Amino acid sequence: MDQEQEQFLDRLSSMNGGTLGEKMGIEFVEVTAQRVVARMPVAGNTQPFGLLHGGASVVLAETLGSIGALMHAGEDRIAVGIEINATHHRAARAGFVTGTATALSLGNTLATFQVVITDDDGKLVCTSRITCVIRPKPPGA
Repeated sequence: MDQEQEQFLDRLSSMNGGTLGEKMGIEFVEVTAQRVVARMPVAGNTQPFGLLHGGASVVLAETLGSIGALMHAGEDRIAVGIEINATHHRAARAGFVTGTATALSLGNTLATFQVVITDDDGKLVCTSRITCVIRPKPPGA
């Protein structure tokens, strides 16, 4: 991880207290505008049958795409998710899942990412696509 990524993660961590991502145990591995990688534990993020909750996969995907869009947007703008979809391919029962968001399109007002989520064995758990709108930072943000 380079110095820009480390500085961004430090800033992100200071803003992340009490957020859903923190509660779900999302840990960032790599952060750039083109690619964001993070992992999340299955434990604590399951549905009643002990499988990773599909909504947890969507939270991971939206988190990764939003962070990538924010990196692309730059210091004076924000990125907000406006559309997400997900296809759940297989269940994860234990360990961690890892999400990798790859930029599909990085424009002036929209950023779109494909997110691939795999289990500890590298098996495909979920694929998702997220689009974020990029706007000026509101006053006081």
